[in-house]
Amino acid sequence: MLTVLHALPPDLLRVTATELHELLGGPTLIHLPGRRQPPLFVSVLLHGNETSGFAALQQLLRRYQDRELPRELSIFIGNVAAARHQLRRLEQQPDYNRVWPGGIVADTPEHQLVQQVFDVMRAKTIFASIDIHNNTGLNPHYACINRLDHNFLHLATLFSRTVVYFVKPTGVQSMAFAELGPAVTVECGQVGQAHGVTHAAEFIDACLHLAELPAHTLLDQDIDLFHTVAIVKIPEHRHLAIDDALADISLVPDLDHLNFRELPAGTVLARIHGNLPDPFDVRDEQGREVSTRYFELKEHQIVTRVPLMPSMLTLDLQVIRQDCLCYLMERIGINYPDARQVSG
Repeated sequence: MLTVLHALPPDLLRVTATELHELLGGPTLIHLPGRRQPPLFVSVLLHGNETSGFAALQQLLRRYQDRELPRELSIFIGNVAAARHQLRRLEQQPDYNRVWPGGIVADTPEHQLVQQVFDVMRAKTIFASIDIHNNTGLNPHYACINRLDHNFLHLATLFSRTVVYFVKPTGVQSMAFAELGPAVTVECGQVGQAHGVTHAAEFIDACLHLAELPAHTLLDQDIDLFHTVAIVKIPEHRHLAIDDALADISLVPDLDHLNFRELPAGTVLARIHGNLPDPFDVRDEQGREVSTRYFELKEHQIVTRVPLMPSMLTLDLQVIRQDCLCYLMERIGINYPDARQVSG
């Protein structure tokens, strides 16, 4: 069940993410007053092991303990049950960032809960939406958007000049809230890095101080913009390991160092044991299997067939199983057509 509050709970600024299940009892939506309306919406802990967003909110709200917020702020604290165990999600749960309106419709408590959050915020209207995440692999701080609209681009570049545009997977928070106003997902590096927490806190504070988003159009030289063209997953029936010659698929041990690097054709990502006709499952934006477009087998190695740029490569085997191995991207310009109009 969703708890809705209109003030900060006692001790919220003191507890760790692992203790939130005791303080809140479950997912919680908190509305805080401020000088301007409508509210800025911020969601954290949609993945229970990605704690920088919650720590950033604590850092920010300590600054305003004795003064008014520049703008109303609505906070959604998501999967506290998984946060208790420092997990992305519990085994019996769906992913809290795949259940939002616009994704696969299912009659689960999580789908119903986030629909309630969405309905509440639609009724209030929003100034903008920020969803805060961490990566498990080595990645720069970057922002993700689902619409190539100048308001979305301005919001994203307030966080980083590195911006990723994607339309798959669906059911993510930023894509749902894009129906309500400018929405962005920000990736703050790995958990435990203090500069990721501070960066997220400063970004939220900057958004709270905005009267409006800039009206001018960004230029290509103002931004490093990438388009996610495919998602790479490992088939469930394949034994996956790291640097293990006997595994079906053995990832190279420095794999996550390849994120946001333009890899040449022939780059080795993994080694295979035996005859594997389908080591990777690669799907484009239309859901088509396109693994042979991007990868090939050479001497029991999985190598890139063409130059490409990956993001979110990780060596966390549980995250790979629960989400994916990585995303594949291409560099684009600001005037790139909306991917929904170029489905060929």
